[in-house]
Amino acid sequence: MNARSRWGAAALFLTAALALVPANAGGLVKTPAPANAGGLVKTPAPAAPQYTADEVAQREAWEKFLATADIVKSEPIGEGVTHPWKLYLKAGDVEKKAAWKNPTGLQHWKYEIAAYRLDKLLGLNMLPPAVEREFNGKRGALLLWVDSKTSLLKLVEDNEKARKEGRKEEPPPEFEEIVGRGKYITRIWDCLVANEDRTQENILYSADWRTLLIDHSFAFRSSAEYTDRLVYGRNGLKKYENGDPILIKQAPRELVDRIRALDFETVKKAVGSTLTTKEINSLLGRKKILVAEIEEMAKLIGESKFYF
Repeated sequence: MNARSRWGAAALFLTAALALVPANAGGLVKTPAPANAGGLVKTPAPAAPQYTADEVAQREAWEKFLATADIVKSEPIGEGVTHPWKLYLKAGDVEKKAAWKNPTGLQHWKYEIAAYRLDKLLGLNMLPPAVEREFNGKRGALLLWVDSKTSLLKLVEDNEKARKEGRKEEPPPEFEEIVGRGKYITRIWDCLVANEDRTQENILYSADWRTLLIDHSFAFRSSAEYTDRLVYGRNGLKKYENGDPILIKQAPRELVDRIRALDFETVKKAVGSTLTTKEINSLLGRKKILVAEIEEMAKLIGESKFYF
């Protein structure tokens, strides 16, 4: 698989898209960014590596916007095997871009929506709003689209240059813990949904170094290979170049508890028709292996160091 996202750099979704808050009348109004005294005030590290509570509270309004706003302009993005489109949306005085895609087959547009709905069910809060919407007479997934601070790919490239030039690398030390936690949450998530296409370019960072995830049209594999093994872990399908396993070394206890509690009816109610019975059962098979992997790693590392 290409080391770059199949959407390319154009399809970047991040927290800036959620910098609009629902108005009392049910609409969306812009919220001005706070002043920072001429840039002298340092941004504190966030408490968690995901969307904030305020941003999460706005998702229902954004879902409605994506589903109902007028499409005033459209153009092909021009990158990626899924042939996505950039749509310009407008509802009242709110204007936003979104990305629309409709691949079918092994990769499917429905998986984008299933992933978002499962994200909400688990309180993962790392995926941008996504809805089903018809465009050019075809059904597909429409996702809110904005620019990010950087991607993991660009971060790696920039840090390589910084080392050669003797400059400081990113993120700053005070954000390293939150970035690390986001990394392990991403691994847990990709194990659960069998996302075989995670790349450095579809792991994104906000201005305060929270982790947001895009591109899930290759998730929810249901073959025996992806039901009986995890993407990462001691017996994971993916390895480092030297053959070492890519491990889960930290986990939020609350997320693990929510994953452990998943059952067929709960998942089916959340994802609706976006996943088949086989795909849900495959996810639940991975859930058992994932929880066992997490519990074993917690024993090896020590629960006090492993859970946060």
